[in-house]
Amino acid sequence: MSSAVAAARNILTRLHEVMASRSNAQAKLNTVVEVIGECLDSEVCSIYLLREGMLELFATRGLAQEAVHVTRMGVGEGLVGTIAEKAGMLNLAEAAAHPDFSYRPETGEDKFHSFAGVPIVHRERAVGVLCVQHVEPRRYEEVEIEALQTVAMVLSELITNADLIDEDDARALSAAMSGPQQLSGLTLVKGLAIGAAVYHQPRVNIEHIVAEDTEAERSRVIHAFDKMREQIDRMANQAEFGVGGEHEEVLQTYRMFAYDEGWTRRINEAIDSGLTAEAAIERVQQRTRMRMRQIDDPLLADRMHDLEDLANRLLRIVSGQIGTAASLGLRSDAILIARNLGPAELLEYDRRKLKGVILEEGSLTSHVVIVARAMGVPVLGRVRSLRAMVREGDPLLLDADQGLAMVRPSAGAVEAFEARFARSRERQATYAALRDVAPVTRDGKRVTIMMNAGLREDMSNLSLTGADGVGLFRTEFQFLVSATLPARERQTRLYRDVLDAAGDKPVMFRTVDIGGDKTLPYLRHDDGEGEENPAMGWRALRVALEREGLLKVQARSLIEAAAGRTLNVMFPLVAEPWEFDAAKTVFDGQIQYLRGQKKTLPEAIRYGVMLEVPALAEQLDLLAPKISFLSLGTNDLTQFLFAADRSNPKLAERYDWLSPAILRFVRRVVRGVEGHKVDIGVCGEMGGRRLEALALMGLGIHRLSITPASVGPIKELVGMIDLAELQTAVSGWLDHPPADMRATMSEWATARGLPID
Repeated sequence: MSSAVAAARNILTRLHEVMASRSNAQAKLNTVVEVIGECLDSEVCSIYLLREGMLELFATRGLAQEAVHVTRMGVGEGLVGTIAEKAGMLNLAEAAAHPDFSYRPETGEDKFHSFAGVPIVHRERAVGVLCVQHVEPRRYEEVEIEALQTVAMVLSELITNADLIDEDDARALSAAMSGPQQLSGLTLVKGLAIGAAVYHQPRVNIEHIVAEDTEAERSRVIHAFDKMREQIDRMANQAEFGVGGEHEEVLQTYRMFAYDEGWTRRINEAIDSGLTAEAAIERVQQRTRMRMRQIDDPLLADRMHDLEDLANRLLRIVSGQIGTAASLGLRSDAILIARNLGPAELLEYDRRKLKGVILEEGSLTSHVVIVARAMGVPVLGRVRSLRAMVREGDPLLLDADQGLAMVRPSAGAVEAFEARFARSRERQATYAALRDVAPVTRDGKRVTIMMNAGLREDMSNLSLTGADGVGLFRTEFQFLVSATLPARERQTRLYRDVLDAAGDKPVMFRTVDIGGDKTLPYLRHDDGEGEENPAMGWRALRVALEREGLLKVQARSLIEAAAGRTLNVMFPLVAEPWEFDAAKTVFDGQIQYLRGQKKTLPEAIRYGVMLEVPALAEQLDLLAPKISFLSLGTNDLTQFLFAADRSNPKLAERYDWLSPAILRFVRRVVRGVEGHKVDIGVCGEMGGRRLEALALMGLGIHRLSITPASVGPIKELVGMIDLAELQTAVSGWLDHPPADMRATMSEWATARGLPID
């Protein structure tokens, strides 16, 4: 047995006797400092506890007894206050040389030079400090520091059970420790939200510290490690872990830590010292946290965060508390905190109470962001040190529009945010009043305003917004949130439900757009793994045509679901007309099969394509006679035109949708289908922004499919414009582009009182 384990076990054995005694709490603390002082051969041992927002000396060996319950210091004041403020450890050979040193003459500590102290933590909050001192100037050995940290855990249980601290004081300390904090990150889904912080994987509250049966505790940890390692090994098959990239790196790091013998050994040593399995894991985790605060290397700090995640997972397994916050249920308006999320995990939450999401990772094209955008849930991603800054239950203001979040905001900040929120709600009330108003321009031109969807639940937005239909139903959502390929019956049921909910309004179903950056664990392609340019790789219709069975099943499901009704089918990422022909042939084959089975067929089938690949614009004369509608997918189209990956934050704002290059391309496409009975529209975020929507309508685009939240604002805009005047202006700007198209259009719109914010 190592010296550290032996020392800790000796102390815990004696403390167990102290805790089991019938003496009062003060007497127990007085005995504790004597025990620790003797076991560590320390001349001074003191315990400070939080009371009424101050750290009060509760018990001491070696300092003046007259100072007990007299010496008090604020959080952040002196060495003791610094330990409580930072929830960190200090180990000093010469205490007086530290910049935070504060001399208290009533304690008689002037003859002591060395100092070591650790926080006493309860529910992730420092509620006290345990420290030792020596006359001789020296740094304390590792074995002594570890013994102190172990004792601090036992003290946490003792003082909590004895009601020596109360929760109000603990919460007050938390606020004093950090106060209001502003976090910045990458906007993944815009929006405003107010709520309490809820961790996707809640921390476990440890109730028992000292073990009754060491071998039983060791057995529990062994079984927990086995189960955790099985989970990690299965992660590669879960949807949130794609092929390659940052997820693969995280997975490999998890595996490294999960099988790390050093980590396992330290936990077992903590059990040997007399701790329960939960306390042993937490004991090692606390030590890791303290080391993390001393790490300047961001890459190494990230890896330590991985170990923190894994330790939390192990703690939940060994305690039997393996559910997420979703399974426990949200009790009030909440903002979810997580390293990352899968789309299925997000969908488990109560959408009435889930107001926002903040992620330590996340990317613009991740599956969970796609689903969150459809749900109307604002998301802020890539927030560094998130878990170090936010505690469970902390009030949060999320401004995903600006890429910011305020933790523990001041009353003034809350008031200003609520005022902004109120203005937003007022605007929403204005938009709601337009629900049953047709979007008609001042000069009498009807504009079709449709919404995007991808979930069965999204269909309720049709009646809430008054949208003219669904211009883009992303059928891949069902594939993204499923652990296996959705069966035909399941697909048919979804499509039928969507059509039933739409009633007499059209729904344009886009066939599955998977592959590339939206990989599915149950649908892999050897040649497609590790693609350098996944957005331009093996995805969308290319996947469907190669995996013909995939498209056949979807075609049959859509045809059966639309029996007796009009079916609108849209093929994504068509680059050449033959790809459309090949996809339509699959549908024709299923129609023939179902006709032979005497099945009721759709009343009509309208076929269309997504124009996202610029090459298709050069062959519209060949394609236009074959299709009923054409939708420009402006998100992909923009990145292909500019060779700019839209998931790269450095490029996200570099290329403007109002660039003459984009607008001239759209004008060319509009002219390319003139003379054909092709309904042309736009699907994508461009159509949901008012200034960009003005440009599109000025180019002759009279069908926009946008997020449900954008329907009201665009309806309001449509009713205020003179379309003929707008089209003349846009034509002139494109013939002779101004230096700044956005500024020119903004001035034009402002002069006419048009809302463009």
